[in-house]
Amino acid sequence: MSKIRFVFTLLAVSVCLLSWIQRNPNKWTGSDNLYDVLWDLGEPKPPHYIVPTQKQIEQGREIVFNGRTRDANGKKTTYVSRYYTCITCHNTVREDPDISISDPETRLDYAIKYKLPFLQGTTFKGIVNRESWYNDDYIKKYGSEKIKMAHKDLRKSIQLCAIECSQGRLMKQWELEAVLAYYWSLQWKMSDLKLSDADWNKLNNSKDKEATRKWLKTKYLQKSPAHFYKPPKSLKAGYEDTKKGNPERGKAVYDLSCLWCHNNLGVSHYVLDNSTVSLQNLRYNLYKNTHFSLYYIITYGTYSVPGHRPYMPHYPIERLSKQQIEDLKSYILKR
Repeated sequence: MSKIRFVFTLLAVSVCLLSWIQRNPNKWTGSDNLYDVLWDLGEPKPPHYIVPTQKQIEQGREIVFNGRTRDANGKKTTYVSRYYTCITCHNTVREDPDISISDPETRLDYAIKYKLPFLQGTTFKGIVNRESWYNDDYIKKYGSEKIKMAHKDLRKSIQLCAIECSQGRLMKQWELEAVLAYYWSLQWKMSDLKLSDADWNKLNNSKDKEATRKWLKTKYLQKSPAHFYKPPKSLKAGYEDTKKGNPERGKAVYDLSCLWCHNNLGVSHYVLDNSTVSLQNLRYNLYKNTHFSLYYIITYGTYSVPGHRPYMPHYPIERLSKQQIEDLKSYILKR
């Protein structure tokens, strides 16, 4: 009889456990991928969804960092661009303390803390979690037809970057998929959303999947905003809606942004450093109507021309603020 009671007890416990599991959905943790949670909540898989192999991820990383990789036969590929690599303008790690907003001031604080480059392009971290690319004013730079193709298509955005931003070649399909595979290895984790205990409780106990999915998507940006701006009316007076420049923050912009490209080993032929000669030259051109003025080069950049295809991309205001230009100016003038 004791054996029979044991079996019935075990069955009863199993039924109760199964009932509890059905009433309590999967308990997500910070180590889970953001997309796994969204898919469980009913989010459709994006057009750029793939299941990457480790080999693809490694090849993609080599292309992003080095500009080329090795093909299936072990042969080195040609460079995607002779002028730039992807990391010339993009980080591959988190660069914002709060990924639900785009704020250059808090981003600079984060860059200073973690010694990150302060760049024109957005980070590749979480790029597969976005739903559009080349947003807002980039239509002014590349035209409606190119942006129309790339705006909602990550693969075409990668190719647009290869041929236009990098002044390089179209990638072969397997190279493109390798870069995409590497991007998938950089997708957001739930820990990146910095959810509170109340948020986790809401996520793990909500019965309304659609409402929970919409709420969860407020915790991170689905696009990187990009709006262009102009130099101030008076270069000497500077931007009207700013405070007095802070030379300490200006030096941070100079070191983490300007010197990322304008150093002895950088992509630019215009070499800068913190020497008196470099800063004197920047001061000399500061108030002139020339692209050597920081007001013009930051807001307008330069364009590639026949015989000189390398160029300087300009900064959207979400990547470098007017205040940060004034801070940079104050550092240059102080030296």
